[in-house]
Amino acid sequence: MPEAVSYRVTNGVAWLTIERPEARNALNAAVREGLYAGVRRFNEDGAAKVMVLTGAGDKAFCAGGDLKEMAETALTVPPPDFMPQFGRNIDVPKPTIAAVNGVAWAGGFLLTQCCDLCLAADTATFAISEVKVGRGAPWAAPLSWLVPPRIALQILLTGDPLSAQRAYEAGLVNEVVPLADLRARAQQVAERIAANAPLSVLAAKRTAYLSRPDLFEEAERIWAPVYHSADAQEGPAAFRDKRPPVWTGR
Repeated sequence: MPEAVSYRVTNGVAWLTIERPEARNALNAAVREGLYAGVRRFNEDGAAKVMVLTGAGDKAFCAGGDLKEMAETALTVPPPDFMPQFGRNIDVPKPTIAAVNGVAWAGGFLLTQCCDLCLAADTATFAISEVKVGRGAPWAAPLSWLVPPRIALQILLTGDPLSAQRAYEAGLVNEVVPLADLRARAQQVAERIAANAPLSVLAAKRTAYLSRPDLFEEAERIWAPVYHSADAQEGPAAFRDKRPPVWTGR
């Protein structure tokens, strides 16, 4: 079996790649464990100054949680360490870049939100799609820190995807480039950061996050009844069974 997540360093830039393109790089247990291992390796790797997170293939960065796995395990509230959230459940002092090569939905959106910079292929799409499957998104609490509140509400309430261009206009994405150029551009930006004074880079990152409100605890409280609802089990089950969900509102 191939590794679920690969780690390679090129000229001071660590590439952490989700290697599950046949499942749109969905976050099953192996991927989540691989991401944790890769981030820890990056933290400890003195040769790596910047990390680029991406997905294998040209269709998906990460489509989010593995709904089939969720249906099988009857997952309710994900534990705090369910998947790495940079700066929340795992510290990542060095800079990180999301190179979004396709779909970045739900947990995939979470990963892009966790990174310091975001470069997107012109074919990429972004969505917090939990409302469409009855699941929760307490991790999206900082979204209004990244974009205007009405844009955040549109993303959260509709669950509809944003194009790469619209995500750029909203401030979620730093640059949009052709898919064929994404890897080279991400490497170029990462190398520019890596060439700077390391202590200044680390301090700059810490400074940028000083004013971000810590809303996760309250967000977890708000979303807990959703996670425990029948609808939260119905959404993944409907996905697994390839049928429309039947919502009961309880």
